[in-house]
Amino acid sequence: MASGKWMFFYVAVMVMVLQWLGNNHNLAEGYPEEDLVTKLPGQPEVAFRQFAGYVDVDIKAGRSLFYYFVEAEKQPHTKPLTLWLNGGPGCSSIGGGAFTELGPFYPAGDGRGLRRNSKSWNKASNLLFVDSPAGVGWSYSNTTSDYTTGDESTAKDMLVFLLRWLEKFPEFRTRNLFLAGESYAGHYIPQLADVILEYNSRHSNRFKLKGIAVGNPLLKLDRDVPATYEFFWSHGMISDELGLTIMNQCNFEDYTFSSSHNISKPCEDAMSEAGTIITQYVNYYDVLLDICYPTLVEQELRLKKMGTKISVGVDVCMSYEEQLYLSLPEVQQALHANRTNLPYSWSMCSGLLNYSDTDGNMNILPILKRILTRKIPIWVFSGDEDSVIPLLGSRTLVKELAEDLNFNTTVPYGAWFHKGQVGGWVIEYGDILTFATVRGAAHMVPYAQPSRALHLFSSFVLGRRLPNKSPPPLHD
Repeated sequence: MASGKWMFFYVAVMVMVLQWLGNNHNLAEGYPEEDLVTKLPGQPEVAFRQFAGYVDVDIKAGRSLFYYFVEAEKQPHTKPLTLWLNGGPGCSSIGGGAFTELGPFYPAGDGRGLRRNSKSWNKASNLLFVDSPAGVGWSYSNTTSDYTTGDESTAKDMLVFLLRWLEKFPEFRTRNLFLAGESYAGHYIPQLADVILEYNSRHSNRFKLKGIAVGNPLLKLDRDVPATYEFFWSHGMISDELGLTIMNQCNFEDYTFSSSHNISKPCEDAMSEAGTIITQYVNYYDVLLDICYPTLVEQELRLKKMGTKISVGVDVCMSYEEQLYLSLPEVQQALHANRTNLPYSWSMCSGLLNYSDTDGNMNILPILKRILTRKIPIWVFSGDEDSVIPLLGSRTLVKELAEDLNFNTTVPYGAWFHKGQVGGWVIEYGDILTFATVRGAAHMVPYAQPSRALHLFSSFVLGRRLPNKSPPPLHD
């Protein structure tokens, strides 16, 4: 009888222990305690965990990449891992993706605290943000020549980073992996996927790569550049005369970043005039939003009044506020960042890099083709108010890729819906290649349209098509 009671007690205790381990799986799996972020300054209370720190990718050269990892909001042990990279080249994924777009927090208006992002992508996935390459954000090298870099070395370093990051977080070795990013990450993400797939072909401890997604991506310069001027004209931002001059005088075939000396003088003058008109008074990353005037923000901070920086429900000064926040010593200490006391201030985009001026000319379509032939799904998405890398170019390039692979159209071009409204337009080829627009978004899709962006991302990681059934008619 006594032994039965003790057995019952033992079983009850074991059940409680197993439940505790299930709820605290990080401790059970041995996540790196030294990288745990206990709480960021001014941070709202949350239930999920955050980690941040460095991964050495070349100990001899002293080259290290900084990361910020956020667990999924609920049931992180069942959710995939998504790596997010911002572009530039040379812009911070921590400052961009993590703290102004898709991470769990936005900077508060005073630049000294945080507010909750209710549409964070960690609702659907565990999120990993990396400042890449070395010289971006708090990533660094003790070898100055490392700051002269390009696409190939950046992809190789990111592969080493992931392998060593997984040593810190071994639970994710067998977890589904997604790669995502925007802008110049149209180069970073496909090339990283390419080296991962090559690694998988030679090793038994393979990455479980399940898909890549790139937003407003640079894919092929000679199509993406003319699309910018087509966008300017189609949105009434330049005159008919100026638009016609660019279309008639500029030969964008085989255009490169260094080809400006080959273009005609009328073309050069027209492009320069268009650029001056747009960049002086318009946020060309999102032509619908107002621009931020930091001097006004500083004045409002002194007056404890923040009332002029909201445009269509979006904080147009968020990048400025994020710069203030991430520059605070107490924030850097909480993130385990800036461990070498870098001799320069944190900035969103690096001034240190001497990045290859030819890699940007690369046609990424052949790499995307290799990825698709290995049955890895690709989503290309575009905010429709971006004039930097407009949907006009991306849409034609995705179609070109589909035709090259002889893919049939599996979902005809049409609207997709979210919360009873058109979320954007979508087309799918061969059940594996998707192009989608996000209505009312722009270059940084999650920034201006967080709810639609989260819906698109959730569909991507769950392997679901965007809903294309029209909502029921509204009644009075």
